[in-house]
Amino acid sequence: MDLSEYSRTIQQKTDSPLAVRMRPESLDEIVGQDHILGKDKLLYRLIKADQLRSVIFYGPPGTGKTTIAKVIARTTESRFEQINATTSGKKEMEAVVRTASEHLGYYGRKTILFIDEIHRFNKSQQDFLLPHVENGTVILIGATTENPYFEVNRALLSRSMLFELKPLSTDSIITLLNRAVSDPVKGLGSMEIALDQDACAFLAERAGGDARRAINAIELAALTTARSDDGLIHITIDVASECIQKKVIHYDKGDDNHYDTISAFIKSMRGSDPDAAVFYLAKMLQAGEDIKFIARRIMICASEDVGNADPMALVVATSAAQAVERIGMPESQIILAHAAIYVASAPKSNAVVEAIYAAGRAVEESDGAVPVHLRDATTSKIAGYAASRAEAGRPDDAAARERGVNYKYAHNYPEHFVRQQYLPDDMVGQHFYLPGNLGKEADIKDWLEHLYNSANQE
Repeated sequence: MDLSEYSRTIQQKTDSPLAVRMRPESLDEIVGQDHILGKDKLLYRLIKADQLRSVIFYGPPGTGKTTIAKVIARTTESRFEQINATTSGKKEMEAVVRTASEHLGYYGRKTILFIDEIHRFNKSQQDFLLPHVENGTVILIGATTENPYFEVNRALLSRSMLFELKPLSTDSIITLLNRAVSDPVKGLGSMEIALDQDACAFLAERAGGDARRAINAIELAALTTARSDDGLIHITIDVASECIQKKVIHYDKGDDNHYDTISAFIKSMRGSDPDAAVFYLAKMLQAGEDIKFIARRIMICASEDVGNADPMALVVATSAAQAVERIGMPESQIILAHAAIYVASAPKSNAVVEAIYAAGRAVEESDGAVPVHLRDATTSKIAGYAASRAEAGRPDDAAARERGVNYKYAHNYPEHFVRQQYLPDDMVGQHFYLPGNLGKEADIKDWLEHLYNSANQE
């Protein structure tokens, strides 16, 4: 029995989940992923020409990674071997490679090795695959929900093409749901189901781009809903909402969703969009993100993106960070929302960031010698030494070396300010902190301009 016949047999078993039975058997049956499987796209052309080399698919669950791998094997008439990295090890890979080598040598037939969750393999397991992928003994198709640039070793990546699978659109999932309900062979067509289109759209929207989740929900609805007087199983929006349950948040603390969501959260606060900021905050909280991590990011944003435009932003953020440590969830969601909304709504300035970065660059370019009149003449060591010199009838050591001589004490002048040189000699005239025109920073700017235009000259 070849792979196609075996697949059909499995799919037609009534005890197989609907999502398994409805898996496409050809490229033309695949819905979505047009950015890589459109007829003018590279992956489609490689498959059709039977010129596929090792690839790694990465993307969220339910986007078709396993489905595409099996369609590739069917389309290219290659042998198909599948292992899961969470349950298989080197022994299983050795057996697959040995069999693949025999089939390639005796029959000239290629073997596709599909490894689900390939990021679960450790470095030595991934390294084992390298020579067999390189010499063509197996064509590797790896699938991962993680970013392969972080989780797959570079040597294996360099021998593979990477294709990102994206969450399916609502329209694509609607197409799949209607196909599942109407297909009399693999689907539920023989059950005489009436699927309300508003229920179908509801399921598609709540699935979060995960086709498997939507199809599982429609199967559950069909199997648990009694027939109406007209003999049909009516799947209404009320039935659909019961079967889809709470939306699964695609968010893992180690994967792209984690970094993407926290990035969107910070950029929303920076962009003065409190609605978006509190949305991403809610998403992180529902996914179980560490509240202390969130609080740290709000503190950073308060200083980095608000700065002196509203100095209270950092105070609020810091207070929130302290509060969540003492209180915990669920009440901490209110405190974090308080801080996030405050930071998002505050006037913005990155002048503090620019100042410290510019000063850091200047430190690398300058010797940074402290002007003589600013040098310390009052440390205990110098003061003690100077006193001993004075007792011996000798001039004060600090004065003799001119440490601190001619320094002007600011509090002795009007407005507690006097102009004098503070920067090193080779940096006089440089400006690092350039206050903006918003919020409290506008007042800071006006005050500094007033001081430096005052009569208290150097």
